[in-house]
Amino acid sequence: MLMIRSIVRPDKVDNVLAALMEAGFPAVTKISVVGRGKQRGIKIGEITYDEIPKELLITVVRNEDRDYVVKTVIKAARTGERGAFGDGKIFVSPVEEVYTISSGMKETAGGVIEEVKT
Repeated sequence: MLMIRSIVRPDKVDNVLAALMEAGFPAVTKISVVGRGKQRGIKIGEITYDEIPKELLITVVRNEDRDYVVKTVIKAARTGERGAFGDGKIFVSPVEEVYTISSGMKETAGGVIEEVKT
């Protein structure tokens, strides 16, 4: 399993969420964040804004779905045909275990599902 964290422009978040839903990946956590990338913020007149609002979208997918989900996010989050600075980043990390609180079930990266005794 893999965790895909996508940092996207706030005006693109609805496009990304809709694209993921349509692609069959409805489970997403959305968090409003601020930060800056290589562009080091935005300078408007004499004022520099170095904390730019973004949205962080987190989803966990099977390894074999990685490329499809990443391409889906890129297509939905990209500004224009070629993209632009500030369109965001995607980070992919391994996930060893997932616990579902309501059912007490544990799923491992190997696909093993078992009940957790409490």
